[in-house]
Parts: sequence; C-alpha cells; structure tokens
Amino acid sequence: MRIRTTSTQRTYRYVRLALIAATLFLAVGVGIELATGGSLPSVSAAYYTPAGPVFTGSLCAIALALLALSGRSLEQGLLDVAAVLALAVAFVPTTQDALCPDGARCVPEAVLPTVVNNAAAAASVVLVGAIGAVVLARVQGTAGRGTFVTIAVIVALVLGGTAWGVVAPEAFLRSAHNLAAVSFFAIVAAVAGLAAWRPHPDGRGARGVRVAYAVVAVGILLTLVALAAAILGGATRGGLPVVLVGESVALALFAVFWFVQTVELWNDPDPRLRGGVGNTLPG
Repeated sequence: MRIRTTSTQRTYRYVRLALIAATLFLAVGVGIELATGGSLPSVSAAYYTPAGPVFTGSLCAIALALLALSGRSLEQGLLDVAAVLALAVAFVPTTQDALCPDGARCVPEAVLPTVVNNAAAAASVVLVGAIGAVVLARVQGTAGRGTFVTIAVIVALVLGGTAWGVVAPEAFLRSAHNLAAVSFFAIVAAVAGLAAWRPHPDGRGARGVRVAYAVVAVGILLTLVALAAAILGGATRGGLPVVLVGESVALALFAVFWFVQTVELWNDPDPRLRGGVGNTLPG
C-alpha cells in the first residue's frame, strides 16, 4: 500500500539524506586521494590536494543542509551555529609545513588571496542571512528569544572572527580552522546527547535509538579528547596519521547521527529535529 506523505516530510527526508550524502562525498574524495598515493596527515589537509574542491563543496553542502533544518528548538539553534562553523572549516584551511618559513606550520602564501576572497564572501553572506532571518521571523510571527539568541551568537562569531583576522592575521590563520572544527564536532556531540536524553514526545523514542545517539555523543567527545592527548603527546611527530584517523571517526559518527535521525523521523508528520517536551528555546 502506498503511504501518503506531505511535501514537508519529503523535504526534511531529503535534507537529512543530503547530509549523509555530503559526508560520503567527502569520504570518497579523501579516499581516492589516499588510494592514488596522496599523503594526507588529516582530512582537512585535502584542501591542498586534488580533493580540495570536494572538501570545500561537501562542507558547504553540510552547512546549507543544517541551516535548512532551522527552527526554534535548542538543537536546531545549535546546528545553525554549527553550519557557520562548517563554512569556517571549509574556507579557512588548516596549516601545513611545506613552503613555510623556518619550517613552522602556516597557511602558504600562495593560497592567501583565495582564503581572503572565500572567507570574506562567506562572512558577508552569513551576515546578510542573519538580517534576513530577523526579518522573516518578524514577518512570520516566529520571532522569540531563542531565535534572536541564535542569530546574535552567529553574528558575534562572524564579526569576532573577522576582527581576529584583521587584527592578528597570522594567529587567525594558525588557529581558526582547528578551533572551528573542534567546536563543530563538539556541537554535534551536544545535539546527539540532547537527542539521547530527550525522547520523542509521543513515546516512540525506542531505547536502541537513544543508545545510538548516546554512542555518537560519547564517541565524538572521546575522539576529540584522544586527538588532543595525541597531539600534545607528540604522536603526530612520529608520522602517524593520528589526526586523519580521528577526523575520519568523527565524520563517521556525524553520518551515523543523521542516519539515525532519518530513520527515526522518516514518517513523522512534523519531521523537524526534535528532542522532546520542553525542547524549544524560550521566547
């Protein structure tokens, strides 16, 4: 028997599936680079390889999909912030050793014009989008404290990042990518944790689904901690692809989260990201 679906249901399904597809796209691009003899110390280092357009494009797709899931819940507000961080990861590259003075890690001078152009364009669009979000919230009657808090955080991130890049460009280029990437995965872990803690309001939150969310949350956090310990302990100096493995695990868990979300909410008549009663931000 054919089950009727609404356009809203289909849209949310496709957006979640797009998140999984974009993650797979990135994994395939990086995998091809590795299989053809490329040496990657991290997934982020793909920016400087033939897989660079795949790296940037997949992160842009992820950012747009996260924004498409926008709403008034705490989780959705967090994912809006994560979308902006994904753009920062995409357009402000990680540092590398090659072609840098004194062997220090840096963003090579040859790519600086690209970084400035892309980052400025992304920041401008995000700010315009923030203004548009305020106007739409007012027009649609959905404006609330949670909406404005999310927008304020996003604007603060963009303006703060811009000021940092202008005042201390070397420090910005040295640290911004890693800071954005860690913050992105920390937010995803928080969202997964909230999904595990707050069951579906109609009681359909099966124990297995909640356990899956908890595994994703704990897995991402443990991966971040393990990466920090490995880097501080000097494991990367031995030539081991510690960061590559860690980022790969985090990306896999990210895809698992959206797979579980897709399955759980596939037939939901109002399939927005949700975590239960009391989930909405005040306002």
